Amino acid sequence: MENITAFARNCILAILIGCMFFLPSVAEEPADIATGTRLADLLRSARSVLSNYQSLINDPAIGEKHLDGERFTAEAIVLYAERTGQELMSGDLTQRDRKLVQAQIEAMREVIDEQQEDINRPGIGFKGFVPAVFARLMNEKFAAKVGNEALVRVTAPENLVRNRKSLPDAWETRVIEEVFSDTQRPKGDAYTEETEVNDRPAFRMLLPEYYTESCLSCHGTPKGEIDVTGYPKEGGKAGDIGGAISIVLFK
Repeated sequence: MENITAFARNCILAILIGCMFFLPSVAEEPADIATGTRLADLLRSARSVLSNYQSLINDPAIGEKHLDGERFTAEAIVLYAERTGQELMSGDLTQRDRKLVQAQIEAMREVIDEQQEDINRPGIGFKGFVPAVFARLMNEKFAAKVGNEALVRVTAPENLVRNRKSLPDAWETRVIEEVFSDTQRPKGDAYTEETEVNDRPAFRMLLPEYYTESCLSCHGTPKGEIDVTGYPKEGGKAGDIGGAISIVLFK
């Protein structure tokens, strides 16, 4: 009987040890969440800087705006620190995190520098270089630099997407429609999941974004009215979900 008990105990132990190799790793998840949040917060800070400069960029009476990539990135980094309460390149960042943050910084700098001709073009008002366009260009450059390690994109519910490149994939659609629509769920909470992207294991994170009053000049009412960008307004209200930042960190 003692031998049978010992045998059973050893079998159970072997099964438990074997299962450890198939369970998703949770030890890295807090670090992944921190990384994804940092990338999203830096993107949001950069968009805000561009939003704050819209009146300057679109002023037809001013040529040289003195808004180059170096100035822009410096202001985005300062705004990030003000909003999060921590320095962007803090001493506890891992080598991977430093690489990803640096890639984001370089991406936003390159986008701003490449847009200088339009930004500084006199005699023309609205330039079309709005935060949504900037974010898409920045994320594309980021992917070109570190796409084998991470991806960042801005998407939205399909009926709100203006650029077809930003259409949500199946995973993003499911989270937007099934998770973010749950009225019992705390508004603004990000959703995370260990899954696969392009047949590779990955950590995914989706952070909801909601219309603010400043968004409504383009996305508010009356629904269907053509806004300054040439698109019909969606009829949204402040607090409605208007999009989401999607983060992929490949394992």
